[in-house]
Order: sequence, then structure tokens, then C-alpha cells
Amino acid sequence: MALRRFGIITGVVCALVVCIVCLAVSGVLDRPTSVAIDKFAQLIASAAAMVSYWRAARRRQGVARRWRLWMAAAMAGLVVGLCAWIWGQVFLGVALPSSTLAPLGFMLVPALTLCAILVLAHGGSGKLPGHRSKLVVALDGLIVVGSLFVLTWVSLLESMVRAWATSGPGFATVVAHPAAYLVMLVVLLVSSWTHRSVRQLPVLFIALAGMAQSTSGWGFAYLVSKGTTVMPTGVDIGFMVAPALFFLSSIAPGGATRERVGAARLRAGDLLHLLVPYLPMLVTGLFIVVGTATGVRLNPLEIYVGLGVVLLVIARQLLTLIDNVRLLEQLRDSRERLRHQAYHDPLTGVANRALFRERLDAALAGTSPVVVLFIDVDGFKDVNDNFGHAEGDAVLRIVASRLQGCVRSQDVVARLGGDEFGVLVDGYPQPPEEIGQRVLEAMSEPHRTDNGSHRIRASIGISHREAFDPALTADDLLGTADAAMYTAKRLGKGMVVVHGSVEAEMT
Repeated sequence: MALRRFGIITGVVCALVVCIVCLAVSGVLDRPTSVAIDKFAQLIASAAAMVSYWRAARRRQGVARRWRLWMAAAMAGLVVGLCAWIWGQVFLGVALPSSTLAPLGFMLVPALTLCAILVLAHGGSGKLPGHRSKLVVALDGLIVVGSLFVLTWVSLLESMVRAWATSGPGFATVVAHPAAYLVMLVVLLVSSWTHRSVRQLPVLFIALAGMAQSTSGWGFAYLVSKGTTVMPTGVDIGFMVAPALFFLSSIAPGGATRERVGAARLRAGDLLHLLVPYLPMLVTGLFIVVGTATGVRLNPLEIYVGLGVVLLVIARQLLTLIDNVRLLEQLRDSRERLRHQAYHDPLTGVANRALFRERLDAALAGTSPVVVLFIDVDGFKDVNDNFGHAEGDAVLRIVASRLQGCVRSQDVVARLGGDEFGVLVDGYPQPPEEIGQRVLEAMSEPHRTDNGSHRIRASIGISHREAFDPALTADDLLGTADAAMYTAKRLGKGMVVVHGSVEAEMT
């Protein structure tokens, strides 16, 4: 269904619900008529939700079909419960027909809805990227449950338990009904933190319906615990609203919600993840503080559960801190890998032209002597042409390794492009010619690969700076070293030519 059409239907349904609620609780009609309008409106909306879910399931396949079938079964349970309740209360005149099939039907609704949520979560579009650890999610759920328990216990559960002890199984069912919806809501909330498939519009209306049912259910249980037999119609407001919300969930546009991507904006879902575990705890803490200040005394159970919730929060924060440290380490490693990839040749692993140029600029800014070797691999084209590019790549890796073995660890070996290499020696301890000869000797050894042995040579051009010269630039040194290398190639290859030497001047 299109979102615009769904919005129109939602407006109409909400208007009808408001009218029915106002008519039922206004006192204009007598009580039997108000109760009949209340219950039959719930029955009609529940039946509509059941049919709608069933029809939607028949048009779909896979997970979309299965979770809607579970919801259709849940709505069928609600219809059965309402039929039994209406028969006892409206037609037989029983004030609270809790001995009929009604409690069983009502209890099936949150149980079957919980099954639908689990099917949708674990069979849907997968987990969210960067989802939190299962232990942290479990702690969040326990924090929410513990906080809600303390809040409801201090406010009304304690008196209910006393009534439970004297009223027997019937009242246990009355309490279990809203408690089951609370469990369903917590599971739905936790599932939405970790699974994108749960974050969709139909599930939002299911959550709202569960909240409405649970709210009226707790009010109903509280009045029963006080001995009330004739319930005010206002207690049923949540019960009246919930079936309409279930119906809207059955026709709401499905599919996971689209999330906006923004580097500078925290997602609303992520912000919800950060705040939701602490909101119930904050409300509970304020409730207890106000109650204590006005003379309410806490019993041992309330104190122990409250301390348990605090300990859970501490454990959660410690786990979150550990996760943050791990994420920072991963971020640092990722940045180092990206920097290495940006400044190193992917084939040979030595520096690339950008890093070589950066190190050369830094060396020229100092006062120590600087030597630059420009090396061209002679015979490399024959290896590529006769043995293939893979063999040529293996030879280049051997060349890079041998060049690194000819200089110190603080010196820079770089692949400048193709079969051209550069070597930067900052503060050389020996004459440039000796460095070039050492490289030449290393290159003269056969280059053995998995597929054979290759004899290649190198033409080496050297330029150097003996003392600090502010007018000398990196382009100057690279240019003169390049020129000296071409001089070596013209003189017969496999040679070393130093810029400014006799050989260089002769050519």
C-alpha cells in the first residue's frame, strides 16, 4: 500500500477510535450500552486485522509470509478471547468472565506476536552493520526489564501480589496478561537494536498496540487487586485502541526503513540505542527518590533489584568501554593500512614516487649530504615479452628486495614507475660511486624465480649534494640523476654514472 493512501486510512481509523472512546466513556449512554459498544468495536477491529494479515500473507513468500501468518494467528486469539468475553459480560451479565476461554485467547496474543517478531528478526534482511555484541544487547534488555520491575513493583505490583496470594489462579492470569505484553515489548525493542528487518512501520504499530494493551491491563489488574468488580469504562481505553493499531499494522507499508547516511549526523536509531536502556532506569530512580522523600520505605526486594540494575549498568559500561578501545585500535590499524597503501607500491611493497619525493624534500631541508640513485632495469622488457607479465612482476619484486639489501634501513627505496627505481641515501657514509657499484653488483646476480633464472643488468645514474644549498630542489636532483642514468645507457648499459663525473661531462 502506498504511504499516502495509508496515511489517509490511518487518519480515518484514528478519528473513528476517538469517537468510539468518547462515546463509551462520556457517560451519555447507560453502562450496558457503553460496554457493548466498547467490546464490539474491539471485536470488529480485531477481526479486520486477522483477515488483513491473512490476505497479506497469501500474497507474499518467505519471511514476509511467515511473520504475517503468526500475526494472523495472534489476531485470531484476540478474536476468540473477545468473543468469549462478550458472551459472558454482555449476554450472560457476568461482570468479569475470567473463567471462560477469554484469558487463554488474550494470553495467546502477546505470545504469538512474540513469535512473529522473532521470525521477522532472524529471517529478515540481516543484522545491522556495526551491531553491538550480544552480551551488551542482553544487558540492555535486563536493564530495561529490571527498571520496569522496580517501577511497577513500587507503584502497584506489591499490592497486586498480596491480592494474588488470596485470589488464586484467576488473578494470576490477570497479572500475566499485561506482563506478557511487557516481555514482548522488550524483545521487540532489543531486536530492533540489532536487526534492520524489525525497523519497519508495521512493527511500530504492533509496539504501540502492545503498549496500549499493557497499560490498560495493568490498570485492570490493579482494580481487581483492590476488589473492584465493576470496571470503569475508562480502563478499557487501551483495550479499545489496541485492535485498531493492530489493524493499521496489518495494512502498513512493509519493508525495512531507509536510513539516511550522513558522516556528521548521528542516526536516530543509534541515538535511541544509547538512550533507551537508561530511560526506564532514570524514570525509576526519580520515582524512588520522590517516594523516599515523601516517606515511602523500600523493602529488601526493591533495594536488591535496584542494586542489581545499577550493577548491570556498570557491567554494560565496562563492556562498551572495551568495545570502544577495540574499535579505536581497529581504526588506527585501518588508518595505518590506508597510509601504507597511499605511499607504497602495491607490487613490490617499497615506497612509491609520492613518498620518495616527500622524503627527498625532507632530506634537502637538512644539512647532511644527500645521494639520489636513479636505476633503470635493463632487459626487463625481454622478460615480459618472452615469459609474461607475471614473471616480470616476480623479477621486479626481486629487484626491490636486493635494492633494500644494499642500503641502510633508514634509506628509501622506491619504485618510480615501470622498471625504474630510485634510492635516497641521507647522510651517506661513503662516496656515491661505491654505493652505485654495490647496487650494480647486487643486480648482476641471476634473478631466480619459480619458473626460471634471468640475467638482467641495471643502468644507474647518481646525483648528490655535499652541503646545504637552499637553491637546490628535489626536481634538480631527480633530473640530474635521470640524465646520468641515460648517460649510462648510452655508454653501454650496466654502468654507474655520477652527475658531474668525467663520463657525464663527455656525453
